[in-house]
Amino acid sequence: MRAVLAVLLICAFTGCGEEPATQALGTLERDRIILRATAAEIITAQPVPEGSQVTAGTLLVQLDDRQQRAVVARSRADVGRARAELEELRNGARPEEIAAATARVSGARASLVQAGAQYTRTVSLVKQKLAAQAELDQALATRDEAEANLQSAREDLLRLTNGTRQEQLDAGAAALQAAEAQLAVEEHKLSDLSVVATRDAWLDSLPWNEGERVTSGATLAVLLANSRPYARVYVPEPWRARVKIGDSYPVHIDGVDQAIEGRLRWIATEPAFTPYYALNASDRSRLVYLAEFDLTSGDDLPSGVPAQVLLGDE
Repeated sequence: MRAVLAVLLICAFTGCGEEPATQALGTLERDRIILRATAAEIITAQPVPEGSQVTAGTLLVQLDDRQQRAVVARSRADVGRARAELEELRNGARPEEIAAATARVSGARASLVQAGAQYTRTVSLVKQKLAAQAELDQALATRDEAEANLQSAREDLLRLTNGTRQEQLDAGAAALQAAEAQLAVEEHKLSDLSVVATRDAWLDSLPWNEGERVTSGATLAVLLANSRPYARVYVPEPWRARVKIGDSYPVHIDGVDQAIEGRLRWIATEPAFTPYYALNASDRSRLVYLAEFDLTSGDDLPSGVPAQVLLGDE
């Protein structure tokens, strides 16, 4: 689009073969802020009409957020569960759990005593040939099982009385942090479904209508910054080497009697027409460079008005 505009302005800049132009032509512009959709959802509200002046934080477009609210609720539940598990690790075993483990140790010890006595009697009966070898084997197995059960009960009691290891506490804390981070991500996604103005501006356009399902990445609102406009003009090639960032020039605006001072804030390094290296000296004078001049006044001037920056004496 800029290249097309530049083509249309060639003769205005160069005089179609006459002396090089002493002015740069263009229009007044403001920064455009484009707000895009982060999810494919239905538009449920557009409370502000196009053309309105809005302040930062004003709701412009509301997308359906019911599904994301459910995701946030699930993430909050995950955080609660992780926090409870970490608290349980920090508190250690309750007195009732320790008492139950102690009782299991006593029971296992009694079972071992009984199994040991039964094994001793069976050994005596086998020696007297009053019992079969199979009974002795069974008694031995019962005694060994009782010993294993006693050892397991003692280990459980020791685990409860010694408390939680530091590694388990670290793992629990890490799980809680992960759950909280996921909750923050989901809450951010939820907030993105309420599209708000990011700065004071004019609401230029709302490309979609209420009730439509937008695509992810689609433009939902276009803002024009509520600030002083700048002149976006095309500087003729003969002036490219003369103008420098910070230089001031008078800017004439259609409908405004007095010129406004403009300071060059940016100028392109590449010309609007290429390839410049294939052009002769006469053709190169037709090249133009896009530039932007900040105005020192004119806050109320509208965007799109033609503007001319005077680079030299006419």
